Amino acid sequence: MVALLVPAGQPVVVAIDDTLFRRRGKKVWAASWFHDGSALGPAKTGYGNNWVLLAVRVRLPMVSRPVAVPVMAKLVIKGTNSASRLWLARRMVTRLARELPGRRVNVTAHSAYAGEELKQLPDGVTWTTRLRSNAALHDLPPERTGKRARPRVKGDRLPSLAKIAATAVFSQVTVTRYGKAETIAAAAFTCLWYSVTGAAPVTVILIRDTKETGFDLALVTTEKNPDIKLVIERYAARWAIEVAIEDAKQLFGTGQARNRTAAAVERTIPFLLACQALAVCWYATAGHHPADTESRRLDAPWYTSKTEPSTADMTAKLRRVIIAAKFKRLHADQPQPEEIHAIRLAWEDAGDLAA
Repeated sequence: MVALLVPAGQPVVVAIDDTLFRRRGKKVWAASWFHDGSALGPAKTGYGNNWVLLAVRVRLPMVSRPVAVPVMAKLVIKGTNSASRLWLARRMVTRLARELPGRRVNVTAHSAYAGEELKQLPDGVTWTTRLRSNAALHDLPPERTGKRARPRVKGDRLPSLAKIAATAVFSQVTVTRYGKAETIAAAAFTCLWYSVTGAAPVTVILIRDTKETGFDLALVTTEKNPDIKLVIERYAARWAIEVAIEDAKQLFGTGQARNRTAAAVERTIPFLLACQALAVCWYATAGHHPADTESRRLDAPWYTSKTEPSTADMTAKLRRVIIAAKFKRLHADQPQPEEIHAIRLAWEDAGDLAA
């Protein structure tokens, strides 16, 4: 998939998130109570199977929005190492980097995916996430003094992000987020997040979007000498995996199978996500036609502003192609349905004349 949709020499951008597939019953394998951000009401919890998904974010020529293609999924199992979503995410990223030697992998995830597991990131992998407001940041370690003592591994503790933002110098940056070009204020500095990334320096980016003072959002990345604009746009494009999860549930029926045993639970979700990835890859490489959007507008005239195919359009065309291939003529001399219908009408006319 990466070879087909990601140009050679460009970094592979990865988005990570988890989602809950609701289930019922005490005998469903690995089912438990988990956080569910899509749940109605104040209690954002639900019972079911929690999966951590890894998707490769790509740019398709026929759509302007970023598209997340799911390539891996791991089941969260409480009471084991798999109970840690970050542990599962780091293992999936490590495997992806091993399968793509020489390619740079840029990972984006929300604030829950930050912990000591990031100390074990392989070479060539960067991690960008939202920084917690109470993160313990330190200055870079000072140079060695030459005295006989263990050198310091970290500098002095930095003040809170709010205090840093109060004295930081913000500069104007024009970024493209959610399909719109906007000018925001951003400030960046390098420090240590020792409890999470160890001795590896990180870059913290403070974003001032709507506030006149302070900051609205803080990002942290392990990338060395990062382009601030690209980091902000990359994190904003993480939203594509949320769209991919919704498409998986609403269009491909992922999570609807009423499985209970361990083997069935652990196989069904990855299989359906693989079907989703194959559908997107097929449409991007072989299935797209410039007239697809116009045909869709003719079928649904209320889509007056529709200019790009959606995932639903991609899957609908794949179904039509599969059905057409299934009922295609096996031999060149085999009659068409229209010819068969004409013969039947002729037989009926002949029968009427004979009577």
